[in-house]
Amino acid sequence: MRMTDLAAMHAGESGTVTRLDGGTGASKRLEDMGIRPGVRVTKISGQIMHGPVIVGVGSARLAIGHGMARRVVVAAD
Repeated sequence: MRMTDLAAMHAGESGTVTRLDGGTGASKRLEDMGIRPGVRVTKISGQIMHGPVIVGVGSARLAIGHGMARRVVVAAD
């Protein structure tokens, strides 16, 4: 298992969220979307260094900004 952020993961790669970096507002926003420690996520797609990152959380697909995706630390499989 390797630790990485959601933005740096490859499309199709899955893992478990271990922590959310950043301030209270950013963490709350991510948690409100269902991205919180202990949850399995799958990166669906994303652009290198910019643009939205599409992530699967359960049966939902979410688009989050690249900067926000960098705050999600994942233990990738």
